[in-house]
Amino acid sequence: MNSTTVSPPSRVRRRRRIVLTVVGLIAAVIVAFAVQQSLAAASAAVPSGQGTATGEAMPSGAIDGSVVAPSEVDGVIRDGDQPTVFDVDRVAVSKLDPALLAALQRAATDAADSGVTFLVNSGWRSPVLQDRMLQDAISHYGSEAEAARWVASSTTSAHVSGDAVDLGPLPTLDWLAQHGADYGLCQIYGNESWHYELRPEAAAQGCPQMYNDPTEDPRMQR
Repeated sequence: MNSTTVSPPSRVRRRRRIVLTVVGLIAAVIVAFAVQQSLAAASAAVPSGQGTATGEAMPSGAIDGSVVAPSEVDGVIRDGDQPTVFDVDRVAVSKLDPALLAALQRAATDAADSGVTFLVNSGWRSPVLQDRMLQDAISHYGSEAEAARWVASSTTSAHVSGDAVDLGPLPTLDWLAQHGADYGLCQIYGNESWHYELRPEAAAQGCPQMYNDPTEDPRMQR
């Protein structure tokens, strides 16, 4: 019977290759984890209410001519820190139209019996924040025309006047789709299931027909 003998130098080289392979795998895992953490941190830094219908966050960017980034006093609400419609210590909530806020609170009180909580993803916005969001949308979508389907200007936005609110999560939107009209709360745009405004006549007549998107809304033509 023939046997093969591995010389000591060969064993050393084999061990060295094994060690290098293990070290390489560990390094790859560390790099992958670092990248994942970086992406998670970047995502958390984007204010809520700046997304598309699929929840894709729009990139942030500076406003031309502005040296101050929008903050909570401008109505910024960040992911993971959404107020309820009862958190009137937050300007995004307290500066909503009083009649709209009252309707939201009545609806939220009744929805709570079904285990549904109204969270405000975006409420009142300052003109500075609205302009920032519009610039972000233009950058994200590549044109003013496409951006206009999602974000209004500061002179036409119902958020700036305090007459609109973006709500979540999904159970809230489902509840509102069924019961919102009873409180005068109506979805206005077909492409924005989260955007609600007050239409008091809806309690008796139902909500008006939705626009496909904001570009069909005559108010956006001012």
